[in-house]
Amino acid sequence: MSSLAVQAQYEAALTPLGTEMVAALGVEAQVAYGELTLVAPRERIVEVMNALRDQFGFQQLLDVCGADYPDRVERFEVVYHLLSLTRNARVRVKVSTDEVKPVDTVTGVYPSAGWFEREAYDMYGVVFAGHPDMRRLLTDYGFEGHPLRKDFPMTGYVEVRYDEEQKRVVYEPVKLTQEFRTFDFLSPWEGAEYPAPVLPGDEKAGVKG
Repeated sequence: MSSLAVQAQYEAALTPLGTEMVAALGVEAQVAYGELTLVAPRERIVEVMNALRDQFGFQQLLDVCGADYPDRVERFEVVYHLLSLTRNARVRVKVSTDEVKPVDTVTGVYPSAGWFEREAYDMYGVVFAGHPDMRRLLTDYGFEGHPLRKDFPMTGYVEVRYDEEQKRVVYEPVKLTQEFRTFDFLSPWEGAEYPAPVLPGDEKAGVKG
């Protein structure tokens, strides 16, 4: 059986589960790429998570991550990935929010959400109301901005170095010191013009012996 056929068979098995969840939870559901996705209202996320754990048997929270869509009114999606060992199935739950509206923490339902929610806060700036320790997780002390937002520059705003005179780590504005260079991507041997000779023995090139 081909991988596409296996995926189609798996999606067909998930469809009744999605239908059951829509009826019980009042959420939207779709099956894509072999996985079931639920779209829940932000203010009902704790209720939905409780039902998924207690009523549908999704015992494990595997991950909480974010996604940024700057063109949307609510630009952020918070995405939860759950696993049911008894059903041998996974489900993805999505809620939407913006820079201001908090999402209720699900640490009371799945304690493993603690660090995941802190990571989403650090990388995207999504605030989780009721979280017991809402601090940054991956960036340094005093870091400004949220690195995975689409409007955050890839170079960042500051760079870090150790200052010998001050004997401490200092932050400075990013300085791109490399001058503009033209690269020839057609051939590694042709196109680049270097003063001759470049390497010892180059002067023998073209000499008939």
